Amino acid sequence: DGFLAGLPAGVQLFSLFQANPHLMELAVDIVSISPRLADYLARNASVFDAVIAGDFFGPWPGAAALEQALTDRLAAESDYESQLDTARRWVKEWHFRVGVHFLRGLITAEDAATHYAELASACLRALWPLVQSHFAKRHGPPPGDGAVILGMGSLGTGNLTAASDLDLIVIYEAGGQEASLGAKPLPSRTYYARLTQALITALSAAMAQGRLYEVDMRLRPSGNSGPVATSFAAFETYQQEEAWLWEHLALTRARVIAGPEPLAAQVEDLRKRIIAQPRSALTVRSDLAAMRARIQAAKGPAGPWEAKLGYGRMQEIELVAQAGLLLTHDPRRDVAPGLENCVAAGLLDAANVGDCLRAYKILFDMQMVARLISSSGLNPDGLGVAGSAFLLRVLGAEHMDQLAERLDSLIQAAGQSVDAALGADE
Repeated sequence: DGFLAGLPAGVQLFSLFQANPHLMELAVDIVSISPRLADYLARNASVFDAVIAGDFFGPWPGAAALEQALTDRLAAESDYESQLDTARRWVKEWHFRVGVHFLRGLITAEDAATHYAELASACLRALWPLVQSHFAKRHGPPPGDGAVILGMGSLGTGNLTAASDLDLIVIYEAGGQEASLGAKPLPSRTYYARLTQALITALSAAMAQGRLYEVDMRLRPSGNSGPVATSFAAFETYQQEEAWLWEHLALTRARVIAGPEPLAAQVEDLRKRIIAQPRSALTVRSDLAAMRARIQAAKGPAGPWEAKLGYGRMQEIELVAQAGLLLTHDPRRDVAPGLENCVAAGLLDAANVGDCLRAYKILFDMQMVARLISSSGLNPDGLGVAGSAFLLRVLGAEHMDQLAERLDSLIQAAGQSVDAALGADE
């Protein structure tokens, strides 16, 4: 009823259903499982045209093709505001498609995470030149060698959920140029700070088509108290002389998403150099244990259906994996090699690694489901028959009691492995 009430006046939905019964089955699946997708469908019933046309369920085109498609779409618009609205409409169409493919079992949770991340990356690569060009009309082209967008967290690892925000750092290289050369020149530092604010606005401002993404810049040097854009020299000095362990752990997941290739190569080289620094396993364990205690105190106990935060859950497993990457100087960004490296680093044995990997897989899949079908956390009692069936299918369980028992067993085993890695007994 809520779905039908949200439809624009004049949409001849029932005649469409009568002519295409499979559309009604699709609509029922969506509105009975995912309020997020149902809301989009109610406001964009024209998406049914794409379903009828047959390409809606086609194969995923990949990041490069997405970037080119969006770039071409934006080039066809005549003004900046229209381009931003077009970007929102385009991204939301593809976002909806990924969700429906996951909902109907056409792709796995891991596929969906990759697709969401590739979509966000394509959006950033297509929009960044556009934002710079618009900004340059008033203040001139970027001073020096330009700026790159460094994706952190899940964006850096290429795994986003349906509700992920984007963790970003903007790093620039002014090349000794003190100010821009434009109608209204700005000092280089001010130029890149305002350019970064323009990027944040382009992504997160509420327009006719809503927002593209929420943006989180807290992982930049000095967090919210630091400048929104950082020069490469300042970023390098900070990472080498001032950064805390957790900031180096975060670098194990960082990836340059957009910007000039020479500067991107410099940033990646710095990332590898920071990861390659010699470290004491004892110090890393001690610092991680303190971090874990602070997180647990701040977040409180997790509910039984919480995937990310809490004892033996995703965040703890990821931190141990990142420690494994740092201690073995491995620039790869994935959890699996990080955990495997923990054996060589003396943090885990092979059995512990297996326990963590098994727990992480089911928690990752559960997180993907939760973010698609709920905006307030996973509550099996409120999922309904269809939502429960979706969750059970993705997580490979026959009924909810069996799933709850398996989750608890895996989480406890992973938590004990994290205990071992951080020397809790010691």
